[in-house]
Amino acid sequence: MTGGDAPDEELVGRVFLGRVLEPGDEVGGRWVREWGVAEVVRRLRGRGARPAGVSDKRWAGLLARAEGAEPERDLAAARAAGMRFVCPGDAEWPGQLDDLGDARPLGLWVRGRPSLRMWALRSVAVVGARACTEYGAHMAATLAAGLAEHGWVVVSGGAYGVDGAAHRGALGAGGATVAVLACGVDRPYPRGHTQLIGRIAEQGLVVGELPPGDHPTPSRFIVRNRVIAALTRGTVVVEAAHRSGSLATARAAQRLGRHTMGVPGPATSGLSAGVHELLRGDAVLVTDAAEVAELVGDMGELAPDRRGPVLPRDLLAPGARGVLAALPGGRAAPVDEIARGAQTTPDDAVARLYELRSLGYVERHGDGWKLTRQAMISVRDGESRC
Repeated sequence: MTGGDAPDEELVGRVFLGRVLEPGDEVGGRWVREWGVAEVVRRLRGRGARPAGVSDKRWAGLLARAEGAEPERDLAAARAAGMRFVCPGDAEWPGQLDDLGDARPLGLWVRGRPSLRMWALRSVAVVGARACTEYGAHMAATLAAGLAEHGWVVVSGGAYGVDGAAHRGALGAGGATVAVLACGVDRPYPRGHTQLIGRIAEQGLVVGELPPGDHPTPSRFIVRNRVIAALTRGTVVVEAAHRSGSLATARAAQRLGRHTMGVPGPATSGLSAGVHELLRGDAVLVTDAAEVAELVGDMGELAPDRRGPVLPRDLLAPGARGVLAALPGGRAAPVDEIARGAQTTPDDAVARLYELRSLGYVERHGDGWKLTRQAMISVRDGESRC
């Protein structure tokens, strides 16, 4: 159950600090960086001086929390629930989390068999609104399924709406998915997703910073989002209103230098307003998994070219296309007029006209030439696609 190569004292100390310090506490993270885990634990157990710049009230609160911390009990509870604690420096620790600096997690509780580090190397976050529309749920599930089929791990927050659709899309495609929770990973939240999170733990990974049994709070959801952003190569926001928490994930990704992407929605939809705001900035518009993979993947993972259907007249030689375009739509025209319109000679125009006649585009009318009915339909279809 231990965190790989981490010394026992280091592991127990980090579990202890996870009960005392809130996730993302940069002041506490600075203490750990400057003094080391053992010294921070010693001071919080009341055997050292209060750090400079910390108020009496805050220090008293930390000491009170430290009195109730029992890391050995947490480790035993985790062992019973099939969880492990992964520390920075362990073989399973995802190095990209170190980009968070002093806001880096003290460690992560993990449920599931795969290696978190290996899965995180090729992962994409798909996040969005909890109260999403059918369009948002469809796009999240389709994107996640496509990413899974491309060999990408889909990371999300296990919440209702877009998160749940993304997890289900990846699982439905037989792919890999990771749920990053804002509570103890032994108590699934939301409760309505107990079955889904259990399935993720069986087929993928469920991870979180908070110790066993701990509950979520609004601030913990927001702070949790930095882990989703740091863990992955890029973040896709499917639907998000202006104040959506998923925008915090996207902005954290931007600060960390990760790719940020958005799926556009109707211009009139308030649930897409936050996504559109991102797209007006540095985010990249994406519409399917291939476009996401092209952006976050390795060289050569290119999305297919997007183009309309090839029309028969697109296959004509340039000279023939010019003559065809020079014929008026509703009447026959003499060769001289057609040649002027095509900017060629009358002899060349005649040669092209006979070529076009053999292909069914034109017909002779006395001394003039006219488009056939089928050619007029083709021209109209081509114009409608412009």
